[in-house]
Amino acid sequence: MEKLIITAALTGAEVTRELQPNLPLTPDEIAEAAYECYLAGASVVHVHARDAEGKPTQDYETYKVIKEKIAKKCNIIFQPSTGGAVWHSAEERMQPIELSPEMATLSTGTTNFGDDVFMNTEEYIIKFANRMKELGVKPEIECFERGMINTALNLAKKGIINHPIHFDFVLGVPGACPGEIRDLLHMIGSIPKGSTWTVAGIGRHEIPLATVAIIEGGHVRVGFEDNIFVSKGVLAKSNAELVEKVVRIAKELGREIATPDEARKILGLDK
Repeated sequence: MEKLIITAALTGAEVTRELQPNLPLTPDEIAEAAYECYLAGASVVHVHARDAEGKPTQDYETYKVIKEKIAKKCNIIFQPSTGGAVWHSAEERMQPIELSPEMATLSTGTTNFGDDVFMNTEEYIIKFANRMKELGVKPEIECFERGMINTALNLAKKGIINHPIHFDFVLGVPGACPGEIRDLLHMIGSIPKGSTWTVAGIGRHEIPLATVAIIEGGHVRVGFEDNIFVSKGVLAKSNAELVEKVVRIAKELGREIATPDEARKILGLDK
């Protein structure tokens, strides 16, 4: 079985300091949180930028500063979000792609997001994917629903994205696919052989789904974007504490942890 890739989703677009006092917001805080997660065992860092007021931003220059600060600290894989916040325009959301990161997220469908709608039209999915291909950025296909897998496969048939595809199953978002184990197993069974996949369980689903992923040969995303608690009712002290929890579970189950360079090989980023 391949070594386990752990992604740390540090900030997200919805979490606030009122909900999680330890949330990193500034470029320096995000870079330090990335470094702590790297030391804890993460090999990928998923980044949502915030502006000077702590609000979500897709600003190119802000992402550039964050990317550079992280690179000075460690060689963790920098993966910016092209999802941003639900109110960002598609043009705003595309800005981090211009940094030519090794990876970036690509959401392949529209979904309910609590009381909001996360809009991804076919036109813009293709536009995002084409630009990633032009710049050599590997897309991580974010799937909130089963149909988003099929959209990704159709993109591959058209030559817009390449096999092997890397999927991220984001499960348990209110309004989207639930986060029960049966839901993850259905998603796993719906992707082509040779694909790689990560699961991001939202809230209470984070650790149960992470455990299944460790057993089933997938990979795991944890962090404040998805879950602010280390156990029921107990706020995590840091993103790294959540990474450490997954590392402990993996070791108990006999799964080794991938370094960033090993993750690059697994994901095909070293080619």
